[in-house]
Amino acid sequence: MAFRRKPRRHRNNRLKKLNELKANIMTAKNKNLTSLDQFIDKKIGRSGSTEREEFENGYDTFKLGVLIRQAREQKGLTQEELAGLAGTNKSYISKVERNLKDIRFSTLQRIINAGLGGHLDISIRLE
Repeated sequence: MAFRRKPRRHRNNRLKKLNELKANIMTAKNKNLTSLDQFIDKKIGRSGSTEREEFENGYDTFKLGVLIRQAREQKGLTQEELAGLAGTNKSYISKVERNLKDIRFSTLQRIINAGLGGHLDISIRLE
């Protein structure tokens, strides 16, 4: 007497239910998603408010520090080496990169031109 395997009759039904469940989960997740602008509107305030302006100004200075750090790392320089080339000290470079210190325009130019061997481009965008 040979043993035969029982046919799997309900496999397709289980796959259908699993796919429906996955689709429902994805739909539920997408309903809870918000854009970055919506998130900032909710947590900080709408565009044009005082709180939002302060946040955006702070973000610009934070971004400047990140850009300086990325350029320094791309050039393979340490903070101390960059400071020596720019005529400042390591702690100043560190504070600028971590957004702990406001930077003067003339010092920014020295860091970028003399320290990084780059060129500073500035633009003004009116809204």
